[in-house]
Amino acid sequence: MPDRVGPGGSGPVGSAAADRRPGPPGAGHGASRQIPEPRRWTLHGLNNGLIFRLTCAGVRRLPRAVSYAIGDAGSWIAWHLMPGTRAAVADNLRAIFPAETEAARQRRARRTLQAYSRDAIDFLRALRVPAAAAPALFDMRPEYLERFQAVLARGRGAILVTGHHGNWEIGSVLMRRVLHLPLAIVAMAEASADVNRIRREMREDLGVATIEVRRSFDTALQIRRRLADNQIVAILMDRHLGRDRVQVTLLGRPAFFLRTPALMGYLTGAPLMPCFIERSEGRPFDLFVGEPIVVSTTLPREDAIRAAAQEFADQLGRRVHRHPEYWYQFYRYWDAQQDSYEGLIGT
Repeated sequence: MPDRVGPGGSGPVGSAAADRRPGPPGAGHGASRQIPEPRRWTLHGLNNGLIFRLTCAGVRRLPRAVSYAIGDAGSWIAWHLMPGTRAAVADNLRAIFPAETEAARQRRARRTLQAYSRDAIDFLRALRVPAAAAPALFDMRPEYLERFQAVLARGRGAILVTGHHGNWEIGSVLMRRVLHLPLAIVAMAEASADVNRIRREMREDLGVATIEVRRSFDTALQIRRRLADNQIVAILMDRHLGRDRVQVTLLGRPAFFLRTPALMGYLTGAPLMPCFIERSEGRPFDLFVGEPIVVSTTLPREDAIRAAAQEFADQLGRRVHRHPEYWYQFYRYWDAQQDSYEGLIGT
């Protein structure tokens, strides 16, 4: 959904060598001491200000077909020249296609790279679509808006949860220019300060607030304030940050998801709203909004958090099974579940 929401949001140009390198300490502010950065599974060299600015400028000026052609060529080059990324995507897909050969899964990796490139292009183009034309970008059933309105009528806000599947970035356009709903995005700062600034400016142009994690100790308080104001807070849930994690089963394998969304749901009464946006060539994006997940207050807290996280994992798993080419994990996702980083604040 929203742009780079949650921990570890990164593009498809990582490398196996970069997967396990720890990042530098964060340049946090607003607290008495800085919060150290976790290891960066998806650290890469192409996510820099120059390339990002050139991409934005090219997409603004070129016809969609030309942008797609350039993006497809770039995906083809990345697939050939970045064997670590290609092998990582293929390894991730082993959970869905255990009987396929490595070569077959790597061919699927190429389709994933291409789909991601086109999703990025569509997001950048959508930023310039007039508000009156924005609804035509999405194939949305009327009950989805009713579902959001019913949740907000309770006055406790909503926690919009999604995963690295489909075009989560274009979700900010959907929420603000189509549904006209208040939105704040929880996001990690980009490694490049220039890229981070541009992304914040994109959100500001849409009227979307940004809550940057790992910048201060009051991230949870900022989230709670937004929910208390009956706003929607969006976060990617399918990657954990050290101790901020809850174990689930995804695609038949154990994985850790971010614990904070379910914890906030438990503490505030705000439901989790699963949402996925999937591309469909030649017609509008398909939108899927799941039933709200209410975190139980009758169960012990950790049991309630695990149950809510697992319900979301089940919904995400069904979408990934249906369209594995839209599952954008460009590093060895299952290996990352072994990340033992312990530099986070206890909750």
